[in-house]
Amino acid sequence: MESDESPKPATFWTQTNALMRKNISLQRRNMRANLGLIIIPLLLCLMIFSMQKVANIIMPEPEMHCDCVECIDDDSKESCERRCSSALEVILGKSINCPEEHPPKLPALFQLPMPPFRATRNSSSSTSSSYNSGLPDDSCRKNRSCAATILITGQNRSQAQSIGKHLFGSKPLKNPSDLVDPLSLASEFILGTSEFLPSTLYFDPAYMMGVEPLYIVHPQCNSHITFPISIKMAGLSLSQDVMCVDGLALWRENSSVINSELYMGYKKGNPNNRIDEILAAYDFSNTNINKFNVTVWHNATYMSMGPLLRIFRSSNAASNAYLQFLKGANVKMLLEFVKEMPKGATKPSIIDVSTMLGPLFFTWVIELLFPVMLTYLVHEKQKNMRIFMKMHGLGDLPYWIITYAYFLLLSASYMLCFTLFGFLIGITSFTLNSYCLQLVFYFVSVNLQIALAIVFSALFSDVKTATVVGYTYVFISGLLGSFLFEHFLQDASYPRTLIEAMELFPGFSLYRGLYELAQYPYHAESIGGTRMSWLESISDNQGMQTVLIIMVVEWVAFMLIAYYLDHVVSSGRGVRKHPLWFLPQLHGKQDCKRQRQGYDVLINMDRPDVAREGEIVCKLIQEPYRIQAVLCDNLKKVYPGSDGNPDKHAVRGLSLAISQRECFGILGPNGAGKTTFINMMVGLTKPTSGTILVQGLDICKDMDKVHTQMGICPQHDLTWDTLTGREHLLFYGRLKNLKGDLLVQAVEESLQAVNLLENGVADKLAGQYSGGMKRRLSVAISIIGNPKVVYMDEPSTGLDPGSRKKLWNVIQHTKKSSAVILTTHSMEEAEALCDRVGIFVDGYLQCIGSPAELKARYGGYYELTVTTPSNQEEDVEKIVQNLSPAATKVYNLSGTQKFHMPRQGLRLADIFREVAAAKRRLNIQAWGLSDATLEDVFIKVANEAQSISDHKLYKKCD
Repeated sequence: MESDESPKPATFWTQTNALMRKNISLQRRNMRANLGLIIIPLLLCLMIFSMQKVANIIMPEPEMHCDCVECIDDDSKESCERRCSSALEVILGKSINCPEEHPPKLPALFQLPMPPFRATRNSSSSTSSSYNSGLPDDSCRKNRSCAATILITGQNRSQAQSIGKHLFGSKPLKNPSDLVDPLSLASEFILGTSEFLPSTLYFDPAYMMGVEPLYIVHPQCNSHITFPISIKMAGLSLSQDVMCVDGLALWRENSSVINSELYMGYKKGNPNNRIDEILAAYDFSNTNINKFNVTVWHNATYMSMGPLLRIFRSSNAASNAYLQFLKGANVKMLLEFVKEMPKGATKPSIIDVSTMLGPLFFTWVIELLFPVMLTYLVHEKQKNMRIFMKMHGLGDLPYWIITYAYFLLLSASYMLCFTLFGFLIGITSFTLNSYCLQLVFYFVSVNLQIALAIVFSALFSDVKTATVVGYTYVFISGLLGSFLFEHFLQDASYPRTLIEAMELFPGFSLYRGLYELAQYPYHAESIGGTRMSWLESISDNQGMQTVLIIMVVEWVAFMLIAYYLDHVVSSGRGVRKHPLWFLPQLHGKQDCKRQRQGYDVLINMDRPDVAREGEIVCKLIQEPYRIQAVLCDNLKKVYPGSDGNPDKHAVRGLSLAISQRECFGILGPNGAGKTTFINMMVGLTKPTSGTILVQGLDICKDMDKVHTQMGICPQHDLTWDTLTGREHLLFYGRLKNLKGDLLVQAVEESLQAVNLLENGVADKLAGQYSGGMKRRLSVAISIIGNPKVVYMDEPSTGLDPGSRKKLWNVIQHTKKSSAVILTTHSMEEAEALCDRVGIFVDGYLQCIGSPAELKARYGGYYELTVTTPSNQEEDVEKIVQNLSPAATKVYNLSGTQKFHMPRQGLRLADIFREVAAAKRRLNIQAWGLSDATLEDVFIKVANEAQSISDHKLYKKCD
């Protein structure tokens, strides 16, 4: 089989290669589950596509009425009016569907503050004389008659104020009703509105009927003046009311005062309070008759109300005021008809199913991988698969890197299929969004989901519970996002900071991103189906930029939390660490407690063989150059009691030395402490106190190195059902740093040794193995790579006699180069394999020695069995008493009696002679004579241990 020399510990790259190969093999065998994962999003995309087709059939695209012309011929007046009415409904409706060949000539407007928000003297928080001088009293708010204020400053006050007088126009406000055209009205006065601009300047809502009226701003205004003006639109003459608002031009000392007044007045330090708004502010700086230099303030906060601002007229007013200051009232430079580039026809509003249902369904699709990853991790934790791999040399870093890479590859393949199919069938969320944006968003979201699954896996120890919680999280996060979170997104009055706080919940941040991806195509189609660019997609107004930042930060945070929980929570890596293990002052305090200083070790004196073993340990532990395979010094394990129950002492002061090339058998009744002892040796449980050295390495300090030196066959088989026996051995062989031909040879020899090469069993899936075949595979895994110490917990359980015999041969061969620690309930197996045997009872090592020594020490009697009719039982007892007065009867049933006769003073010839003589007088149907067995020794020691008082005699090791 393997060579006597163990290979060196596997490197990081060897470990990652082994684990990746294993995961790929598992994934290749799970094709049905893979197809299920892929089919679900494909079916969902098809469902959305089908629903969109049905919606298009049920609600077809509205007819376009774009043929409205001006009526001249009276004969066609009725039909012309019908066409014009239809076009007007479209133009003044929710969307503008028709392109206008000759757009109306409408002037740009001032953005006036709404009446309740215009600046007044008493509403400002500042009391300094530099602020609020000249503003109207706060009482004007009651009748909505507050003036619209313009602030002015400059180096030459008189000149700046002279220019400022012309900002409101140079003509007196006598009869503005004569100016029935908005162009002529805007050329003479400040014409403004409180309406906000939409996303296009093609048709300003201020000119539509039934909305906020237009306003003239003038210093000599009569607030009761209201008159209509005529607007030409789509061949029709529309009418709109115009009202008058008082205008104030107020001087301020410098631009700093204006800055402070604008800020303190408009916001008052609170972005939710829109009060004390100023119409505009101008700093004419060093303007003179030879040079025009002006700075214009405008209210940029209106960007939150729409993507455009009315700033053209405010800048034009300053240039006209300067020209009139120089050249007279009739000189002006009009800046009219300033708009965006000409727009095309807007598509009519239709139902977009992907916009309505996409965020909810796509949230479910993406999060569907979360419970898959969570159950995978919890399954490895519950079945102790991770610690089992760790015991065979797999480090924590390779495990998490490959596991993360495996999840990322799985998620990337899943999302690629999902997005590709959605693109091919034409779902707008995929076709009209930036491909770069989609790539970044889906990459960040799946990474955040993987990190979240790792964190959650540390909190669960049962697969069923984890599965229920995982799928509940998926459905609840989607439903809450659709019916709660989306409502807040659409409510413009809801604070954006609270929405960002809600997005800290990963389900909501994912939903917000998908919601934005669904909204982009909706807006894009309204301007002709143009794909949204990366810069447009991550603009602050849309919210995608914030979502990406939150998700990246949470991704990093969850990875750090996962790293911390992996050390302090029992997540399958073995012994957990102190919650503050990373602090320098706690470094070195994580070792097992010691109860020995020098030679101060307590040794049980009731059993001289146990006491002698303790003395040997005392000497060996002081001689570090004499390395034993296993050395235990005063080892204890105490489980704290709960609910008023006392502490459970599983192992009590065990001292044991096991040499290389020795097979040590551990016997004992159930609950004696055998499994606890093995768990401490392999790193599953931390000792309460004491020392364990394996190949000279302390398990409390160097457990990772100890794992590279050992192999283990656990009591319960730890195998993957979808891997073959050969693949199992290849995986664990690579962890033992076997490569190339040496790996293949070691696998073949291990399979041959445990009888798994016959009939192609080695290449069958482990899930198809019988219990005995899995047991043999576990034994083969434990010995591959020639480990220095092998732990076998009841390895022959469930094996037939032939397989058991072959297994014994394997163990006999293994102990030629390794130390083997074997637990078993088979006395025959212990006698055949073990060089020494230790019997555990109630946490104590009751006796230790070779099977022959124990039988001689605890046996010391012959066992005589005689079967006669029931009426001759007394005669048999008399014969036995004559042979050995100290004999005791241990068994009696229906004429069959069993006696223990001490060997001292008794000869076998005497026994045979008396039985032969008795057969002539009695009806002896059967009889037998045997020596004491190891089973008898075990029963005797166990019974005696149960009856001995808890008070023990001890001495100190010297």
